Amino acid sequence: MFVATLLTDPANPSLDRATVEALRDAWGGGDAQWLSPGEAAEIALVSVPENAETVWADLQARGVDLVIQPAAGRKKKMLLADMDSTMIRQECIDELAAEAGVGPRVAAITARAMNGELDFEEALRERVGLLAGLDEAVIGKVLAERIEPMPGGALLLATMKAAGGHAALVSGGFTAFTTVVAGWLGFDEHRANVLEASGGFLTGTVTDPILGREAKVTALTEITARLGIGTEDVIAVGDGANDLGMLGLAGTGVALHAKPAVAAQCNVRINHGDLTALLYVQGYARSDFAP
Repeated sequence: MFVATLLTDPANPSLDRATVEALRDAWGGGDAQWLSPGEAAEIALVSVPENAETVWADLQARGVDLVIQPAAGRKKKMLLADMDSTMIRQECIDELAAEAGVGPRVAAITARAMNGELDFEEALRERVGLLAGLDEAVIGKVLAERIEPMPGGALLLATMKAAGGHAALVSGGFTAFTTVVAGWLGFDEHRANVLEASGGFLTGTVTDPILGREAKVTALTEITARLGIGTEDVIAVGDGANDLGMLGLAGTGVALHAKPAVAAQCNVRINHGDLTALLYVQGYARSDFAP
């Protein structure tokens, strides 16, 4: 058995009953189950429809995401999340670069690296090098004035943890940010790169080894082994090319508002919903969300 989940942006709920019931009828599905009125619904299916991709594209044009997956085992025991442009709205290194006066140059490199056009490690070293001489205190300023959690993140963590889940933040960014963001949202642990500083100023270097694509995969395998669960028990979420390894290995890999080259390689793509979409695809209803 399979389940098709339809969802939209909670800030602008536009999922109507006619759309859901028309799709159910066309695909011969079971009765529609509303997870949240106007926002999310699911339909039981006996197989994946042949025209699923065409329907997905049609729904995208209407601001609706569609996820089809096996019904069994979709409720996960662990969340593994990227940070930049995933659990927070921003790319931390771009915000630091803006304070250093090299914002556009760094942002352009970030965009290409996240779309898989550049080697992640080389691109990170180049961007960090442009921050040399920046007052280390600027990190606190950026956190206070420029960084915002992605909508739905706190609900996602609170609900999964209330159900006994574990949450890990694994970022190609920096521990100076993951430490704070993990605390904001309630992550159980975090891993990231270390920005080096001397005399209160960034040196333009990062501590080796760099946490990139393979390190995220390693984090997934190490944490699941320690917890005594399988990789199939994990829902992972990210947006960049350096997330593809963990997204492919996890039981459910979610490309959230992802770069085009990343979304093209993922089966679960959320382009309109917020982070609560990860709860809906696991079968949680809005009434199940932790307070």
